[in-house]
Amino acid sequence: MTLDFEPVSDLTGSGEAKSNIALLARLFPDAVVDGTVDVDALRDLLGDDVATDTADAFGLRWPGMAEARRLSTLPPTDTFLPKPDESVDWDTTRNIVIEGDNLEVLRLLRRGYTNAVDVIYIDPPYNTGNDFVYDDKRTTSQAEHETTAGQRDDEGVLQVGEGSDRAQDRKAGASLHTKWLSMMYPRLLVAHHLLKETGVIIASIDDTEHARLKLLMDRVFGAENFIANIIWQGGRKNDSRYVSVGHDYMLIYAKNEGSLRDSGVRWREERPADEATREAARIAWAKSDHNPEKATKLMKSWISSLPEGNPAKENNRFYEFDPDGRVFRKRDISWPGGGGPKYDVIHPSTGLPVRSPERGWRYSNPERMQQDIDAGLIAWGKDHTEYINRKTYLDSGDGMVPTSVFEKKRTSSSNALDALLGDGVFGHPKDVSVLSRWISLASDNSKSALILDFFAGSGSTGHAVMELNAADGGDRRYILVQLDEPVGKNDYDTIADITRERLRRASKQLASKLTIDAANIDTGFRSYRLASSNVRAWDGKPDQLDLLGAVDNLAAGRTTDDLLVETMLRLGVDLITPLETREIAGSTLYNLAGTLFAYFGTDITVERANEVAKALVACRDENPGDADTTVVVRDTGFVDSAAKLNFAAALEQSGFTTLRSI
Repeated sequence: MTLDFEPVSDLTGSGEAKSNIALLARLFPDAVVDGTVDVDALRDLLGDDVATDTADAFGLRWPGMAEARRLSTLPPTDTFLPKPDESVDWDTTRNIVIEGDNLEVLRLLRRGYTNAVDVIYIDPPYNTGNDFVYDDKRTTSQAEHETTAGQRDDEGVLQVGEGSDRAQDRKAGASLHTKWLSMMYPRLLVAHHLLKETGVIIASIDDTEHARLKLLMDRVFGAENFIANIIWQGGRKNDSRYVSVGHDYMLIYAKNEGSLRDSGVRWREERPADEATREAARIAWAKSDHNPEKATKLMKSWISSLPEGNPAKENNRFYEFDPDGRVFRKRDISWPGGGGPKYDVIHPSTGLPVRSPERGWRYSNPERMQQDIDAGLIAWGKDHTEYINRKTYLDSGDGMVPTSVFEKKRTSSSNALDALLGDGVFGHPKDVSVLSRWISLASDNSKSALILDFFAGSGSTGHAVMELNAADGGDRRYILVQLDEPVGKNDYDTIADITRERLRRASKQLASKLTIDAANIDTGFRSYRLASSNVRAWDGKPDQLDLLGAVDNLAAGRTTDDLLVETMLRLGVDLITPLETREIAGSTLYNLAGTLFAYFGTDITVERANEVAKALVACRDENPGDADTTVVVRDTGFVDSAAKLNFAAALEQSGFTTLRSI
């Protein structure tokens, strides 16, 4: 280590252009010279599989696509300002709500949350013509789109389609789709970085952009990682001219379906009325005097007595009993679609091979079949002449696989939000129970999942996460991002104001209903707002020629707490990392879990530098760890170079490994 303090602003993170080039340099050093990529050399190194004419390649393309992609690789330039006063349980919560443009927010989060998110749920603007407010800088304008698409020349707009009276509509529509795609593309690219290898993204959309979003997600996440196209029927529209289109879609992709499959994930949920079935089974077993045949007859009779449409009757084949009283249903044990393996399976009573299904056995080898036999999961016939089946027990927790179409009236979610916030505060909120269900499925019912929603709206996703935790005592956490889009009604200036207030009220509502088992769940959140960097950048303007004033590079009105958050973002430190503070030499010493220390004091003399260095050593030694330890100081905090050098030398001698400045 040298005695230099490397500026935090010089660092780069995963997915940013500079780190992408560095990665290429490690893989193909021949193709990177002085930090510049030699595209021709890279093409030669990659061989014949490189496309030579991307214009003819298959897939979704639009004018401005390359620029939209580039936006995803830009390093972040802004920061988050912490807002404890508009938060709930700031010191203890692990949930985060961020107000600001989500592209820059995602770029800031990328350093600390790459490969960290279990589930992303988004409900982006549906692009209906009046709900699209995201306007990224340097994306394609309508005029630029028309020029690139061959619909405009130097003299103006060209007619498209001879005699067409819809030409203007088509051109405006094409530009609208282009702008929407250019908005979504960089955000999805960064979101891809944030997901774990076993992570899942769910994107709600309607017919307006469904086809294009499907192709876009194929491009970003890979068509091979497509999971399902869920249809949510939300109601009937009797005033429709042709067809009542009352559904939305939820496009679901895995980041890496192979990793998801290898982890053994199988999405299952409890069957409707399982508890009623379990209660009926307990009664039947008692009435039968623990006789399996009698209990089976009683269960069949109970199922038959239920009215049509009762969830405990529909698709309910849990009626057979084992000698120990466990209830099971029989399942097919043949190979799906046919062509499965054939081998002998010996009947335990006759010692002869049982009848083999025409489609072959479900299991590829006898060893796998023997595992189920040993586990008691095979339902044998009376002898070897009968077919055998698999057993699935009612109490196995296997549940049922969700279907790709479901119905849930949307009016219930609007009514619930009106009851919480007042009438008409926010239109068309997503249903909390629907989000809870799909977040739970997509996270494989993990109680510690991290969920991200960067089109947060009224905060339904955060509400759903809290509901899930309240139901099972989990410690899931959420990160919500919402643009400061003006609304100006019902005492709310922006949608982000609605987001925070909804979470505050939902928190109180949940807290009043919590059981003792779930009393410690996290119903708080930390609020942050996107803002320009705390560090003033030199741009050569006359007002920066005041050399004495320029010594302090901190933006007006910012605090050392603000500097700490920016430092954490730049270094990729989780925002909810445990924090300890103590006052040293007139300023705060921040200790983030013993791996990052930050001190942003000013007017540091040699004497003060020694005092701070001793405090750092003492703080570290109280809870020593094996991790690399970083110390960050304010670049302009020292009175002279001697104080700075003395401080660096003292830290180096004490074993600190990395010095940074901001």
